Amino acid sequence: MDTLFLMNSLWVMISAVLVILMIGGFILLETGSTRMKNAGHIAGKTILTFGISSIVFWAVGYGLIFGEGNALIGLSNFFYSGYDIEGLSLSGAVFFLFQTAFAGISITIAFGGFAERAKMSVYLVFSVLFSVLIYPPIAHWIWGGGWLAEHGKQDFAGSTVVHLTGAMAALAATILLKPRIGKYNKDGSANNLYGHNQVYTALSVLLLWVGWFGFNAGSTVAVDDGFFGFVAVNTNLAAAAGTIAAMIISWVVMGKADVSMMLNGALAGLVAITASCAFVDVWASVVIGFIAGILVFYSIRFFEARKIDDPIFALSVHGAAGVWGTLSTGFFATPELASVGKPGLFYGGGFEQLGVQALGVVACGAFAFIVSFVLLAIMKASMKGLRVTEEEEIMGLDISEHGSYGYPELLQSEMNPTADKSIKAGTVPADSKPVNA
Repeated sequence: MDTLFLMNSLWVMISAVLVILMIGGFILLETGSTRMKNAGHIAGKTILTFGISSIVFWAVGYGLIFGEGNALIGLSNFFYSGYDIEGLSLSGAVFFLFQTAFAGISITIAFGGFAERAKMSVYLVFSVLFSVLIYPPIAHWIWGGGWLAEHGKQDFAGSTVVHLTGAMAALAATILLKPRIGKYNKDGSANNLYGHNQVYTALSVLLLWVGWFGFNAGSTVAVDDGFFGFVAVNTNLAAAAGTIAAMIISWVVMGKADVSMMLNGALAGLVAITASCAFVDVWASVVIGFIAGILVFYSIRFFEARKIDDPIFALSVHGAAGVWGTLSTGFFATPELASVGKPGLFYGGGFEQLGVQALGVVACGAFAFIVSFVLLAIMKASMKGLRVTEEEEIMGLDISEHGSYGYPELLQSEMNPTADKSIKAGTVPADSKPVNA
């Protein structure tokens, strides 16, 4: 076994760990962006659904993406058993784990559109369906040698495969679940249902930012030429530019430098550069990230005006920025770096690559949305609805779905001032009622 094989395996293993740790970032992001009464539920279901997606990916997901098949789907290599994979200069098991992490991130993004109102059973069932019927076909089309790969579709680490796919599933869910109680007034105006912990949200962005080096730079799956460093630089600069752009536009339009918008700008920059990080020059990564930071600001306003309640802004951060990131290579891909497809419009490639990128956005976005909507509509009819009752939603999903709070001491003391004494005595007052935290 040669040194290069071992070094590649070590690098991709580290990258896989970084991507899996992004699940922790998403836990903090979704928890911090929503209300205290749902914190434990959000944290728990995120870990559980990653577990479900991992098992499904092992059983069938990997084979559907990378197995031998046709232009639409893979049809072999199910129940991966740890063997090395022909054509890879690294451990097959490491590559498998790396791809497992990507599948888990996509379903986590999708569930942002379910937040604070979906039943726990819905998460369980849709995790399986998404991991079999939605994510693998799109990943096969682009990364598994499918029909979009044959057209030269450029998506280095998943602006389309991971982020747009998850966002379109989130869009289907938000439409079918309808807005949270109290989000909109009778006149159509929107209320801010503030998240309970902005520090959590900021920490989540930092964790995701660091994890993205595994996401993007790890997708080189090699160390021999040091190219992963170039990809990491592009990733970092795009995130930085997105942060600054979102801060500036919020300050100009709203008169204040909005912290949550800055954080969304950082994530939008990261999502946008995910497709193009290996195909564009360094200066272009700054432009791509900056445009993403402005785009996410107006996208959030667009969806809110249309009464689409997106608690963690998955449609804007992962959807709108994912579209822009996918299209960006059609403008900025250079002849030297376009290892897949052709150079972009600004480098003499004409509109051909831009057209391929647009085709990929439309095809993958439409597929993910339509299939998600149909599956969720069937689930809604067969599972007596997707959403918890009004009483359970007001009470909070921590207590209604799990029988305990993510913040038990704080919330129980709010329920009843005597609760602390009662807990110490081993009892809870019979008339204690949850409050809308």
